[in-house]
Parts: sequence; structure tokens; C-alpha cells
Amino acid sequence: MHAYKHTHKYVLKMAIFDNLPTLFMKLHRKPHTLPFKAARTTTTGINIPNNNNTVTIAQNGVIATAFQKPAILRLNQSRSNWANCRNSSCRRIYTGEHGHWLHSTGRVERAAKSNNTGNRNSNENLSKMSGDATTPSSPKEVYDMAYQSDMSDSAPTTPVQQAPKKYYRAAAHRVFVNRSLHLENIKYYGFDMDYTLAEYNSPQYEQLGFNLVKERLVSMGYPKEILQFEYDPTFPVRGLWFDTLYGNLLKVDAYGNILVCVHGFEFIKHHQVYELYPNKFLKLDESRVYVLNTLFNLPETYLLACLVDFFTNSSEFVRVERGIKAGDFLFTYKSIFQDVRRAVDWVHSDGDLKRRTTQNMAHYVKKDKRLPTVLSRIRESGAKLFMLTNSDYTYTNEIMTYLFEFPHGANPDEPHRDWKTYFDVIVVDARKPLFFDEGTVLRQVDTKTGALKIGTHIGPLQPGQVYSGGSCELFTKFINAKGKDVLYVGDHIFGDILKSKKIRGWRTFLIVPELVRELHVWTDECQLFAELQNLDIKLGDLYRDLDSSAKFKPDISQLRNCIRDVTHKMDMSYGMMGSLFRSGSRQTFFSSQVVRYADVYAATLLNLIYYPFSYMFRAPSMLLPHESTVAHDQAHQPPPPHLPPATTATVRGAISSSEEILATTLAKEAKEAKDGKEGKDLHRASSIVHTRPSTPTVVTHTHDEDYSEEEEAPAGKEQVKKPAAEEKRDTSD
Repeated sequence: MHAYKHTHKYVLKMAIFDNLPTLFMKLHRKPHTLPFKAARTTTTGINIPNNNNTVTIAQNGVIATAFQKPAILRLNQSRSNWANCRNSSCRRIYTGEHGHWLHSTGRVERAAKSNNTGNRNSNENLSKMSGDATTPSSPKEVYDMAYQSDMSDSAPTTPVQQAPKKYYRAAAHRVFVNRSLHLENIKYYGFDMDYTLAEYNSPQYEQLGFNLVKERLVSMGYPKEILQFEYDPTFPVRGLWFDTLYGNLLKVDAYGNILVCVHGFEFIKHHQVYELYPNKFLKLDESRVYVLNTLFNLPETYLLACLVDFFTNSSEFVRVERGIKAGDFLFTYKSIFQDVRRAVDWVHSDGDLKRRTTQNMAHYVKKDKRLPTVLSRIRESGAKLFMLTNSDYTYTNEIMTYLFEFPHGANPDEPHRDWKTYFDVIVVDARKPLFFDEGTVLRQVDTKTGALKIGTHIGPLQPGQVYSGGSCELFTKFINAKGKDVLYVGDHIFGDILKSKKIRGWRTFLIVPELVRELHVWTDECQLFAELQNLDIKLGDLYRDLDSSAKFKPDISQLRNCIRDVTHKMDMSYGMMGSLFRSGSRQTFFSSQVVRYADVYAATLLNLIYYPFSYMFRAPSMLLPHESTVAHDQAHQPPPPHLPPATTATVRGAISSSEEILATTLAKEAKEAKDGKEGKDLHRASSIVHTRPSTPTVVTHTHDEDYSEEEEAPAGKEQVKKPAAEEKRDTSD
């Protein structure tokens, strides 16, 4: 028997001597072995006598121990007759003779209250093992076989030592990471105001906007009956597409594949979706599709559904393919959408939305004493702060004054401070996303009157002052910041996050208030997710023993129906349109944008209070299916290629010849250099054998979004050479 060198692990070996398998577990860290007794194999499995020291492995993989409790022994990467004993999902097995739990990870755990002592001599144990069967003379084949096992909790054992796990804060306090971000490298923290610094109460604020838009539409000539519409917060969700051609609300995945289609309040069936959209796909075309991405779009989303449903079901109107007909008048879905858009813009810019909000701040705006504390601690860490909002100064001043209206400052022992003192730079009327492109004229605001001062401000930006408009290029020049120096916090996936990331390379922090509801469902409805996983396991079991030669076709119809029912229950737990981030196992268009453009995201910026400002947010590995569904101990290691003797000799000869040529060439070069024969440089270069690439000795691959070449390499290691000019980060599509 050849020893198998595998440091700090138990290895399950199988040696076949004339069809007699011998199983043993050898501990290489200590000079003793833990044996399984030998037995003969059959074409359907392995039978081992069952006594106080051994187990029985049946064809179906069931093991009966001395405690008469079930366990499973899984044999992977097996050969020959052992192929019938394969399985994959257990962890340990108990050996009564030595009082140990043997884990698939190689860890040894001594069982509780065990008086058994194992023989500490490897050769003696092997002799004992072979004494129960015919002692073989020489092995025919020896190879490794991974194993896993699981044992009932009633077997004597100490508490299982789980592998260490990374510490995470409570879910409600978490900041979630898409790309690694080191807060210590951030020099400027920027904040939007609406739905970021100022969190609006939902659904009260959406209800206010919904009612105001209804009134505006009636003033534009729409039927007064629409005033009876009542806002339902369980229906709309962010990230939907409105198809202005057919008047449908669409929930799509990252590539435009349609997951849910709703016409008014009617959920369109699959065959009807195929008739309207070939292959259930729609290209994102701005001339046809409008993406309802923001929290301000929620009332608009529900109102569009209400209007389509109203006109479709009203007896006074006739539904046609692309709109509604009333007598000699045709209302296309696109014209209805344009009317709603104009009404929404009017309500936000010239209507009563802001006035009604400021008249009843406590009803519409959340107030949290942690806000001044967070901003003050950011500044104490050495970073600077700026506010960049699309709101005008008058409204911004009223909202921010209310948010910082406490009898004390950032701490209870500090006096009250004006909200503007918490920021180094304040910019209102920014007109994002235009701000990140060509921008507008930068002007200074008179904080006493709210009016704009005449002339263009040419810098520098003064603390305590308020500015209007401008562009990102000019702004970053004034504050002397590179893209990666800025972390911008906002709620608008397009105007705040996507544009700042793609155009300017800012680090991005997306605020997603819906996470509170999403996490609530994820934790409270965990039984639905577990049920779906169990159904998936059953589906795999139906095909377990079938390959391409199988003539039998398993009936999966009932199982598929169960999977659909459970998935539907999961979706409805979030609301009528399902989750913001997924539909079943498919990620939504909004979800793909979050992953792509938001470096980190959270339900509120106040979650920063639970992290030190030297914190390293490290992104988890995004596993592909071939990584997430294949365990490391199941990975197939292909054997090295066996070359024919002639081929091997040829390769060796070629290597030797290459070495001789290289040695001759180097000697010739040295001689020519010594003799001063520089005229033959060109001829000599053409005769040099092409060299092989060498493995980099320093970090050259990008593993982390937060990596900076300005950081010094650890002592004793080679410094990474800086390029002559820093290459602009590619954040394009």
C-alpha cells in the first residue's frame, strides 16, 4: 500500500486487490489510522458487516450505525462498481472504535463520553483491517475517493465547530456591496436631498402627488370621474417600462425579456404577450418606452394603469389596438402618457406639491436626529461634504431647516447649528443628469432672498455659500477631486447613479427605501424559499440515474406546477407587481442597473452611522452557475496527458535543442560585445529564440474596484510601476 501525502486531512482511499476493496481513513497529522473494515463489493453497492465498529453501505446509500440512526455516505469521483454509490450532500460519519467524527473537510472531532482508544500504530491498524478479509498480496489500483456523510444528532458528539463566517451587522443596518469600497480613500461625500437626506413618508407623500396630478388632468380636459381614483401602494413598483404603443406596463429583465405584462389592471396571459411582443422581448427604445425608475414615478405608474383601465372598460369609449376611440376622436396611449407626463412636471415645478409638503412637514417628511450626527462624523474623519440637488433653494432651505431643527447640534452637548454649516459646498438647481454632461451656468444664490446673483461664478467655491447650476467638470475642478475621490449618495438610479458613474467615474451609493420591505419578505417568508429549494432537489432526483441512454421519461408536470405556485406566492408577498429586484429566479431591469452602477446601496444613508469611516466594504464573489452549484471537493481534476514514448522523446529533444541554441547565441553575443562588433546587431537579433512569458511577480490583474496604484506596496515587495499618465477608467456599456 502506497502512502498518500495529504497534509492535515483525512483521505478516504480505496485499494482494489482482486476485486476486494479495502477502505481506510488515515490521519497524516498523527501516527495512527482510523479504519473501516473490509468487505466484498457487488455490482450494486458495498456491504460491510455491521457491528459496534462498522457501518453498512447499501445500494441506496443508507447507512445503519451501531446507534441504529440513519446517515448517508456519499462517494464522489468513483470508478467501476462504485459508481452506484455516488451522492453529494452530507458532512461527517461517526466511528465507534475510536470515538471520532470524521468530517469531509478533514477535521477530526472526538465524540463525547467515549472510552474507546484507538491503536496509534498505522501498521497495526492496517493489519487489523485486513484480518477481516483475505489479505491481498499487491494492489492492482489505488486512487482517491472523496466522501461526505451526515449523522443524526442523537449520536454522541460534541457541538459541531462550524467554519468561521464573516461578521455582518443587522440586516436593517447593513450597507450592501456590489464593488469594493474603502471609505478611507473617499475625500468627498456628496448627497442628493429628495429621498436621500430628506426621506418622505410613504405612502402619504405618493398619495399627495397622485391626487394633485389627477386634479391637473381634469383641468386639462380629462373626465371628472378620474377624481374618484384612490392610490393603492401595493400595485406600483419602481423600474417598470411603459409601452406607449400598446399602453402596457412591463416588468422586464436586464435584457428586455418580458416577465410581467399588465394592461390597466389586467394581467396579460403568456400567449397574448407572445402575440404583442414576438419572443416576449422588447428593445429599450426611448421613442416608444419610458422607464419609471424613480420614487417620484410611483404615483405616475399607478395613474397610468388607472387611466388605461378606465378608458378600456368605459362604455363611452371603444378600445382599438393602439388607443381609445370616442366618436370622431382617437386617444392613443402615447398621447395619454404625454398628458400624464406634462401634468406630473407641472405639479412638481409650478403646482402645489412643494407648498403642501412644507405646510405639513411632520406628515410628509421623516425627521431623524441621527442625520446631523452622521454628517458631523464624516467631517471628523477628514473628508469634505457637499450637497447636490435639483430642488430650488427656497424649498431646499425649508426642508433642510426642518431636518436639522433640534435644540442641540450633532451631539447632545453641542449647541444648535444652521444646516448649511454641515456642508463645505451646496449646489441647488443642478438639473441632473444634465449636470454630468455639458451642465448649465454656475451662479451664486442670495441666501437672504433666494434670488440668483447676476453674472457667472468663476470660483472658487466658498464654504457657507449656495450655488445654482454648473457642471460636474467645473465643480470637480473647483474642489480639486478626481472621480474616485467622490462618493455620491442618491436615490435616482439614472440621474444620480448611472450618469455620475458612467460619465465622471464617481463612486456611487444608491438609496433604496424599498429594501425595508424586501428584507422583511426575504426573512419572514423564508419557508417559501426553502420550499422552492426542496422542489428543485426533487426535480434533480427524478433525473438522478438517467443519462442519454434512458428511454424512460419522468413525469415532471406536477412538480413544475408546484414550482410555479410557490414562485407566485413569493412574488405576491412583495405586492401585486412582485419584488423590485426579481421575478422568481430572474433579476429585473432595475436590479441589473443597481448591480451595474451602484457600488454600494442601503435603505437609508443613516446606516453609515454603524460603520467606521475607515471601513473596507468588500464585495462578495458573484458566482456563476458552474461555481455556485459545484462544491470544491467535487471538482474534477483531469489527469495529466500521457504522451507516447516517441512523442515524449521528441519533445525532450526539442527542449534540449532549444537550450543549446540559446546557450550558443548568448555566448556569441558576449564575444561580439567584447570584440566591439556592433555592426552585426540586426543580424544577431533575428537569430534569438523567442522567449516564454513570465508570471507577474506583482499585482497586475484588477481584482478590486477600490485598488489604487498610489497605495504603497508592502515592505519587501516590488513596487508597481506607475504609468506616465493615469488611464481613464472604462465605465461605458
